[in-house]
Amino acid sequence: MKLYFLGTGAGVPSKERNVSSIALELLQELGSIWLFDCGEATQHQILHTNIRPRKIDKIFISHLHGDHIYGLPGFLSSRSFQSGETPLTIYGPKGIEEYVETSLRVSGTKLAYPLNYQEVFDGLVFEDESFQVFALQLKHGVPSFGYKVVEKDILGELIPDKLKDAGITPGPIYREIKENEKVTLSNGEIIYRADFIGPDKPGRKLCIFGDTRYDPDHQSFIRDTDVLVHEATFEGSQAQLAHDYFHSTTKQAATLASSSNVDHLILTHISSRYQKDQIGNLKEEAQTIFPQTTIAHDFYEFEILSKKSSQK
Repeated sequence: MKLYFLGTGAGVPSKERNVSSIALELLQELGSIWLFDCGEATQHQILHTNIRPRKIDKIFISHLHGDHIYGLPGFLSSRSFQSGETPLTIYGPKGIEEYVETSLRVSGTKLAYPLNYQEVFDGLVFEDESFQVFALQLKHGVPSFGYKVVEKDILGELIPDKLKDAGITPGPIYREIKENEKVTLSNGEIIYRADFIGPDKPGRKLCIFGDTRYDPDHQSFIRDTDVLVHEATFEGSQAQLAHDYFHSTTKQAATLASSSNVDHLILTHISSRYQKDQIGNLKEEAQTIFPQTTIAHDFYEFEILSKKSSQK
């Protein structure tokens, strides 16, 4: 489970930062990659990574401002030319389907794969056997959402010593026990997996926020997450400017993380007014409030490691 920051700038691209897009690699977990926002030239950024566009099967759009969606038509078209044949679903606010379908129709683009849409609201927007994704509407000039990716707890490991003590010798039966709640042995005895398995491994939690003003009410949504990705368009002294433009400062994002028991904060969506020699200052002012803060740059990678087994 790894994050790839494809674009970390705000509003317009600069020489140092492209506009917003983040990839979440879930190859080991699901064999796929999810994209969060798709700003202009996202597909160009992907060319500098090992990401295969055909592996991207979900795109979560935070809001419909151009710096978060102008890369969609080009990416969707190129995916067809790069062996993309499997279905892709776009999640986003009302209007995302109209924008994409209009772009494809006017440009005469035909896709080689099914394209699906799901309009998002507060609450659960996706669930399978391994993951849930929740959405929360944020505080912005247009409807803007944050997404929380929750990995379900992972089944614990079999305890071989317990199986041997019960007279069950190693072999294919071990796998059968791991995969079923109860198993009937060759002698007719019924055994239960729960008696021979260790504690579950707690799943990981990740929050990726779109553009938003600082709001303490967001604490309940992000509480106890492993990683919070939050915009930090302005430096801490520009709180009024951030409020006026429906954005957040470094200090506000750090305050939110500090009050929500987050393990790690990654700041992105940095205004182009801040150049290389100023990024260190932005990081330092956030770290005075929340030490586990990183400011992402284009092509920054962050691996979200599995947690230790929970204690029952």
